[in-house]
Amino acid sequence: MPYQVIIPAAGQGKRMGAGKNKLLLTLEGVPVLIHTLQVFERDTECSGIILAIHPGDKDEFANLLKEYKIHKVTSLVIGGKERQDSVYNGLKAVGSFEGVVLVHDAARPFIKAETIHRLVEAAASEGGAIVAVPVKDTIKKAVNSQVIETVERSSLWAVQTPQAFRVSILLEAHQKAATEDFIGTDESSIVERLPHRVAIIEGDYDNIKLTTPEDLYFAEAILRKKQNLRS
Repeated sequence: MPYQVIIPAAGQGKRMGAGKNKLLLTLEGVPVLIHTLQVFERDTECSGIILAIHPGDKDEFANLLKEYKIHKVTSLVIGGKERQDSVYNGLKAVGSFEGVVLVHDAARPFIKAETIHRLVEAAASEGGAIVAVPVKDTIKKAVNSQVIETVERSSLWAVQTPQAFRVSILLEAHQKAATEDFIGTDESSIVERLPHRVAIIEGDYDNIKLTTPEDLYFAEAILRKKQNLRS
C-alpha cells in the first residue's frame, strides 16, 4: 500500500555532543541520515519523502541526496522551533496525497520494511498506528528521587517511530494542537486528543534512536549483525 513519509531532521542533537547535526555522523562511512533515507528509497511502497531541515543544513543535505542517489525526496521544508512544528510544516507539503503518511525519526536508521508495511496496513484500517516494543525493565515511579510506586509493566510499551496516520486525521490533530497551543510528546499524543484510537504494531529492539555517543556503539553492532545475517 503506497504511503509517504515525513522525516524531521532539523534538530541539532546536542546530547550527541558532535558539534554538528548528528545526522551527518557516519556509520561505516555513510551518514546516519542516508542510512535512514535508504530504507524508504528502496521500499517500492514509499511514494515520497518529505525532509524537514534546519536552513543551515540545506546545501549539505542537498549534496548528500545527490551523492547517494536519493530520488524520492519530494520536498525540503524548513523545520520549526519544536519537532511538532517541523512535522506540521512537512504535513502541509504532502499536497493532494490522501492516503497514509508516516512520521519517522531521522536518527532511527534500522527500521525494517516489513514493520513499515504492517504499520501502514494498520493505519489504513484503524486511522492511526504506531510502532512500539514491550517494556523489559522494571519501572519505578519516583518523586524527589524516592520511589513511590512500582508500575505494573505488562501493559507498558516503549514507543518508537514510524508513526502512521491517515493524512486527514493527522492534519486535523495538528490543527487542533496549534489552535490550543498544545505540544505533544509525539504524533500519537496529539491524535489521541481528537480523540482517536491509535493501534500498536510490535516492532523490534534494534530500531534504536541515536541520541547519545554510546548509541553509536550499539549502531555499529547492529550493522555487523545485519552483515553477518547476509553472509
